[in-house]
Amino acid sequence: MTPVDLADLLRATAAKVLVERGSDPAVLPDEVKVERPRNPEHGDYATNLAMQVGKKAGMNPRDFANLLAEALSATEDIEDIEVAEVAGPGFLNIRLAKAAQGAIIEKILAAGAEYGTGAALDGTKINLEFVSANPTGPIHLGGTRWAAVGDALGRILSAQGAEVTREYYFNDHGAQIDRFANSLVAAATGQPTPEDGYAGAYITEIAETIVTAHPDAVNLPDAERHELFRREGVELMFAQIKQTLHEFGVDFDVYFNESSLFESGSVDKAVEELKATGNLYEKDGAWWIASTEYGDDKDRVVIKSDGKSAYVAGDIAYFENKRARCFDLCIYMLGADHHGYIGRLKAAAAATGDNPDTVEVLIGQMVNLVKDGAAVRMSKRAGTVVTLDDLVEAIGVDASRYSLVRSSVNTSIDIDLGLWTKQDTENPLYYVQYAHARTNAILKNAESFGFDSVTTDFSLSSSDREGELIRTLGEYPRVVATAAEMREPHRIVRYLEELAGVYHPFQSDKDMRVLPLGDEPVSPLNAARLELVKATRQVLANGLGLLGVTAPERM
Repeated sequence: MTPVDLADLLRATAAKVLVERGSDPAVLPDEVKVERPRNPEHGDYATNLAMQVGKKAGMNPRDFANLLAEALSATEDIEDIEVAEVAGPGFLNIRLAKAAQGAIIEKILAAGAEYGTGAALDGTKINLEFVSANPTGPIHLGGTRWAAVGDALGRILSAQGAEVTREYYFNDHGAQIDRFANSLVAAATGQPTPEDGYAGAYITEIAETIVTAHPDAVNLPDAERHELFRREGVELMFAQIKQTLHEFGVDFDVYFNESSLFESGSVDKAVEELKATGNLYEKDGAWWIASTEYGDDKDRVVIKSDGKSAYVAGDIAYFENKRARCFDLCIYMLGADHHGYIGRLKAAAAATGDNPDTVEVLIGQMVNLVKDGAAVRMSKRAGTVVTLDDLVEAIGVDASRYSLVRSSVNTSIDIDLGLWTKQDTENPLYYVQYAHARTNAILKNAESFGFDSVTTDFSLSSSDREGELIRTLGEYPRVVATAAEMREPHRIVRYLEELAGVYHPFQSDKDMRVLPLGDEPVSPLNAARLELVKATRQVLANGLGLLGVTAPERM
């Protein structure tokens, strides 16, 4: 019985108790919280359900907890609960029967790679836009964080039944692209980098590639030369970005060109529609969206006084395009300097007559590299920033992804290059991957012992250490569901470290021997413990898979 199963059982039992006492079951919360007590002596699980419901049902919480405990004990059908005891002002401590703990292992092994999946988001179409770095240079560390977190979040949402489309918004329109083209022209013609341009070895490399393909490029008239370097430069830069992401294990379903919104007339159409509804007004020669009417902190310029479109114009048309593609939810993953986009995008949705709740904006904080206690600031190719390629070269793909997902995106993180290259358990990733490798080693060694001929008896797995490991494995589905609901992939990372922290002592404990010694025959207890090791390996592999990190068979 997993915590999710127990929560459902508690809710059903509490509803029955309430009905029998003439109370309305509607007072029950939508979600029953079931937690593991810090002290194992208090039971396997605990719930504060009685404290949430008692007073609403006109009862003392402790009295309601007693009624709930009696109902759980008196029902013959409920064989999974060994003891239900009331504590404090109304907590209910529950200890599972040994057979119920064994059922968790059987459930994991039966589900295999599907263990931990759910149906909370079944039928929900989600557009998940992340990275979307401008094609004016290699992906920097902020974009790298979103690559790791966004890809993991997509996997987690899919595991809860969502139909997820990973989308990269390809910004190939606007002033930044013009500055990029000017920088390429300067490099090709031997001129200094423009004051507002881009520098770095990658600019020279791209310029040289264009000149090699078009030897007469530098001699073209200014306008033609600029357009050639703009077009070819963006294509070459974005090809590098896509290749870098692919090698990082991140591929997108859709690469959406910003320029298509202007070329198709979508931006003009969105502007005219907003004018017609009165949500766009003219002031100081510019057109403004009345976004403060919909919760934004200020109105935003959509069409500037020179007649050119501001970024907001493209944002509005892009949102409408996503909704026209029938997405129920549009998640935008943006950098630390984009806090204003939260109110802006939600207000834009509302101004177009849509539901602002179809927009979610996640903001990721900064990433810093540290080596020997000092910040690492310079890139080999980009010159002024550290890139995805730099990070992977320093610590590898697995460690890069894991370290970037490990903390909440709401916090800035320092990645210690020395820590993440260590091949010992001080490295959090090594600690988790080593747990998987250890389970695999036991299962490999077990092949010659004849376990198939022995009946498994999970009731023999009665030690506290075994019970703790089983209960930790049972937590996994709820962790995945919460990570999806809260959009927090780091919960998977922390869970895996907790699981590894429970498994390593189990395997190292001489009293928890899985394989028989010498010529000893395989016992039912050996068989039960081997199934527990199998279940642990499965959950470790499933969790690492959601992060896009490998589960090595040996280390």
